[in-house]
Amino acid sequence: MRKKLTSFKAALSFPNNTIAYLYSRIEQQQQVLQRIHDVLPATIAEHALHCVVNGKKLLIYTDTAAWASQLRFYNSAILSAIAPVTRESVSIMQIKIWVEASPTGLRRGTLAGERALQAMSSGRKPNIPSAEKIEFIHNHSLTVSDEQLKLALLRLSATLAKLSKRQAPV
Repeated sequence: MRKKLTSFKAALSFPNNTIAYLYSRIEQQQQVLQRIHDVLPATIAEHALHCVVNGKKLLIYTDTAAWASQLRFYNSAILSAIAPVTRESVSIMQIKIWVEASPTGLRRGTLAGERALQAMSSGRKPNIPSAEKIEFIHNHSLTVSDEQLKLALLRLSATLAKLSKRQAPV
């Protein structure tokens, strides 16, 4: 009996250029991060967590805003150090805060911490001064000679008056 030939080929038998390309990109990103760590002082280098080269832009991820501001001082040194490794000529460096989930459910990092703080404090109500104090601020602002301060106090008294009307019991 003669065997039937099947036209089916296993998926892994095909050459997969996509995976090879992705592996080469990952290797490039690791080389770029190593170059960044080499050019930075050790205390700052340990806070450069990840990097991504996308076109002419280099994104560096760090853990806090304080370290992000320190990394900005090394902009030109980093861009010149990674030039031999990157495929494109990178001219823009951007620094972002790396945010990861913690076991408590709150996210770590500056931006996420601010959002979590806002979410927790949203149940609190502002402490609005009494109508007499708002009126005192308004009247006092009319006697101030500095125009910028006068306008600021007038805006403050107007805002407080709006908030006090919103909070008044119905």
